[in-house]
This record gives sequence, structure tokens and C-alpha cells, in this order.
Amino acid sequence: MAHSWFGTRLRLLSSAAALTLAAFATVPSTAHAESITLYNAQHEQVVNVLAKDFEKQSGISVKIRNGEGPAMAAQIVAEGAATPADVYFTENSPELMLLEEKGLLNKVDSATLATVPARFNSPTGAWVGVTARESVLAYNTAKLQASQLPQSLFDLAKPEWKGKVGIAPSDSDFLPLVSAVLALKGEAQTVAWLKGLKANSQIFDDDEGVVAAVNRGGVATGLINNYYWARLHAEIGDAKTRSAIYHFGNNDAGALVNVSGAAVLKSAHNADGAQKFLAYLVSDRAQKLMANSHVMFEYPLHAGVAPDPILKPFGELNPPALTIQQLGDDSQAGKLLRQAGLL
Repeated sequence: MAHSWFGTRLRLLSSAAALTLAAFATVPSTAHAESITLYNAQHEQVVNVLAKDFEKQSGISVKIRNGEGPAMAAQIVAEGAATPADVYFTENSPELMLLEEKGLLNKVDSATLATVPARFNSPTGAWVGVTARESVLAYNTAKLQASQLPQSLFDLAKPEWKGKVGIAPSDSDFLPLVSAVLALKGEAQTVAWLKGLKANSQIFDDDEGVVAAVNRGGVATGLINNYYWARLHAEIGDAKTRSAIYHFGNNDAGALVNVSGAAVLKSAHNADGAQKFLAYLVSDRAQKLMANSHVMFEYPLHAGVAPDPILKPFGELNPPALTIQQLGDDSQAGKLLRQAGLL
């Protein structure tokens, strides 16, 4: 089920060639002598608003190239020092960790890093956290009561959940969840869990398809990030919402909180303008624009900026005790998904 604000999303397996052919979209503005190029893998509608506002505030124009996070990160690696990107803004920290490991990122200004709690930033200062989201289990309220839901993400691989789970393993948002399981349980248990999940699940192209199927009763539950359900609810309203979201407890892997973030490329043509854009993204002004967008439904990381009230308070989430470094760069997660036959 497509929603008006979702835009065109490249799948996880989009080729670098497809990205090369993708047109650059320039945010409408008056001509500026100074510009930056943004490789964007965040919510397109919101980022367009942010870019326009940044232009007005700074006088720096923003050229935007949109795509799926892992594919765009791979494109930057392939382009190396020749990349036209000044800034990379993406939904999941592992893609930033990959570029950091490749030595492709510049240090973020210390004042920008200080705006966000240190645990949400690169441990080396190579990128800054911008927003956070939680993994949740959406469920159809006519098919299941909250008391019937599993205590752990790992329960979904058990025989009693056969046919009752929706997943989108080729959606880039699924990779960090696999990385979390890998960090907590090791390779053998992760593969066993993935194979059990495959046996029990209906497979969808993306998380939008998962949450839509859950809401209409096509599948009882679905693993998604929290904002997919919130956006569906915002579009269809209370009367047509036949689903809810369930938050795993006890520091379970299923309650993973992942960070979206932004970085300046070491090869940036306008490094100063790129640093200004990162400072803008974590500013009170931009964080409020994101929090009040009624599209993004993520948690702002700037202290004192409240998330959309539909979200569970950030302090009440109960994620697994994993650092950004432990979550890693997702490379092994992709291999395990292929090994389990999910890609």
C-alpha cells in the first residue's frame, strides 16, 4: 500500500547503476553562488522542507539526490574521492559506520556533536545523530490481544507463530535488527532465528506493505519501525485503524533503538557549507520541524525537543544494551540474510 508521502524508495538491492541514472533534484530557490550536494536516504518530503528552510537561513542552496541508504553508501564508496556528495544523511547508523570505516568522512564540528547526547553520535566524531526510531511489532487488534503477543523477538521463530508474521527482509530497515541479533546472540543463533522466521512469515517488499497488511488483517503481526504505523494512522484516522504497535520489553533485541545521522564527506567540495548543514539538522529549529512534520514520527535527539505525542515517550523505551559500534556496519547481516534464504 503506497502512501502519498512515501515517495519512490529504492530497494536494498538497487544497483549502483540505478543510482547513477537517478536525477539530481534541486530544491527550488533563488540562485546562490554557494551550494552543497546532499545524498539523502531520509524522508524525502521532510528533507525537502528542511533544505528549503536551510537555504533561507544560510543562503546556501541544496542539491538533493534521493535513494535507499545502503545503496547510496555503496555508491559513495564506489565514487570515493570523486563523489559529488558533500553531505550524507541516512536513516540507519550502520551505513554511516561503513563510510567511517572506509575513511571517507570528515570530523563533525565539536559544537554540532555537543548538541546531541554522545551515545547517539559516532564514537570518533565522524558523524552526528539526528533522530532515533524504535523497532516494534505491529498487530491486528481483531486477531490478537496484547496479552497474546510474544515476550521476545526470538519467539516469532517458534512454530506457534507460523503464518502470523509479516516481514520485509529486503527493506534496509530490517538490516539493523539482524545486526542487533547478531551482536547479542552470535552467528549460529542468528541464522537459526532467521530460518525460523522465514518459515513463519509472509514476505513483503517493504515496511509500508507490512503495516498495511497487518491493518487490513492480511497478517496478524509485522516487524516494522515505529514510524510506519504512525504514518498509516495519520493518513487513515482512528476509524480505519485496526492495528496497534507493541513494544518489546526487557532489553529485548526487538526493541532496538537505531539512530539516523548525517556526515560530511572528506572529499566535500564545500566542507564549510556541509558543516553548517549538519549544525542546522541538530538545531532546535530543524528538530522541531521534524518533530512536528506529521510525516517523520521519529524521536528528535536535541535535548528539550518533544517528539510527536503519538509516540511512546523516549525515556520509556527499553532497548537492548548495544552501542553503535556493536551494531556495526550491517555487512554481516546481509550475508546472514542470504544464508537463511531471505534475500
